[in-house]
Amino acid sequence: MQNLILLDGQKFQVTLQRLCYQLIENHDNFTDSVILGIQPRGIFLARRITEELRKILPAARINCGDLDITFFRDDFRRREGLILPSSTQIDFAVEGKRVILIDDVLWTGRTIRSAMDALQSFGRPEKVELLVLVDRRYARHLPIEPDYIGIQVDTINSQKVIVSWKETDKEDKVTLLSE
Repeated sequence: MQNLILLDGQKFQVTLQRLCYQLIENHDNFTDSVILGIQPRGIFLARRITEELRKILPAARINCGDLDITFFRDDFRRREGLILPSSTQIDFAVEGKRVILIDDVLWTGRTIRSAMDALQSFGRPEKVELLVLVDRRYARHLPIEPDYIGIQVDTINSQKVIVSWKETDKEDKVTLLSE
């Protein structure tokens, strides 16, 4: 396997900050907007984005939650063994709000479709946007495109994109694995 580091160190941090400023352009002080990280790995990006936004906009009240999509996935019954759901933590209303769904990697679009289905259980948002750290283009199964993109990568199906977070993996890094 070959490893190619796509993003790390200062470039990783600058990418997160750029995404924050793009969000501020469209959401101002986040009065009518909420952030939802998609379990399991999108929550790290959502929390990091929220943390950066709070540094930039200390007076703003930015709501951030975690959305579990386990039972909304179209493949969850196909998986073998015991399925352990993550937890959904949303302590604010999404009804009538502008929701920013956040995930680390967009590939086929199936995770995002599942997240939109799960989101409907909490009310009807005014608008739903998608922020991803990595957009793996040319492999969509569904017509889903992100509104905010950290980096775009052209990959083939045999390659894997791995996002490492210092919270769990000791460093912030995006790696492309090729066989």
